[in-house]
Amino acid sequence: MPTNAIDLDDRVLSVDAAGLSAVSWPAVLAGAVAAAALSLILLVLGTGLGLSAMSPWSGSGVSAVAISWSTIAWIVFAALAASGLGGYIAGRLRVRWAAVHTDEVYFRDTAHGFLAWAVATLLTAAALTSAIGSLLGAGVSAGAAVVAEAAPAALAGKARDGAQSLYEVDSLFRVPAGGVPPVGMSQDAATKAASRNEIGRIFDHSLRTAPLPAADASYIGQLVAQQTGLSQSDAEARVNAVYTSAQQALKEAEVKAKQAADLARKNAAYASLWIFISLLGGAFFASLMATVGGRRRDLI
Repeated sequence: MPTNAIDLDDRVLSVDAAGLSAVSWPAVLAGAVAAAALSLILLVLGTGLGLSAMSPWSGSGVSAVAISWSTIAWIVFAALAASGLGGYIAGRLRVRWAAVHTDEVYFRDTAHGFLAWAVATLLTAAALTSAIGSLLGAGVSAGAAVVAEAAPAALAGKARDGAQSLYEVDSLFRVPAGGVPPVGMSQDAATKAASRNEIGRIFDHSLRTAPLPAADASYIGQLVAQQTGLSQSDAEARVNAVYTSAQQALKEAEVKAKQAADLARKNAAYASLWIFISLLGGAFFASLMATVGGRRRDLI
């Protein structure tokens, strides 16, 4: 039959371990809740410190590199501190095991710390699902999103249907210095607007498919010549020069978009790696501190 005996001198409780669970779930849950709470507190504190160190003014605040390394250091510190506290509480509050080998006690304490860390991690992940998901998905979604915006950015905000005038298109209709604009040009505002929109649509189509066709270049040259007083050849030369400039701007925008997407991918990869390292370190530290708490519990 199970027996219970208390030695008041040594304050050692001897309990027949038959039927007694090796896992003290109340202690595990208590440690997990404490770890999750401290993790949240440190997260809020770190966010506040990071925002206070940043500044939109040039020459003020810390550099981006310093912010990145400070963020990494804070993530690791927060993980170790929260996990260590949770593991210690789980080990300190667990039920004392009597007539159990020392190695088994060490294993059980380690397991209590690991379980407390695991439960705290799941609680934190459940509370921060959207934030973690957006972080890990940044490297995948940023590329498509940025590349999709590359063409509109290169066209200086022009609408897809050509309703807005491009800076490049407007430059086509500049009257040369010392030139004389055609008579009635200033009164034909509706014709000018229609011509600009039409040229914008032609540019928009050609920039995404192939070089500007000769027929389109000749047609645009006619429109430009009619409103600027340039000769047909000079107007076509201006059209080709402006189109080449717009095409180069589009290529530069695409390169910048790819660079931004690649940077976002690298940042997401680095963030995932450091989060993994902080979680792994937290699991180890929680298990270690649980053994410390357990030993302290057995000595009292």
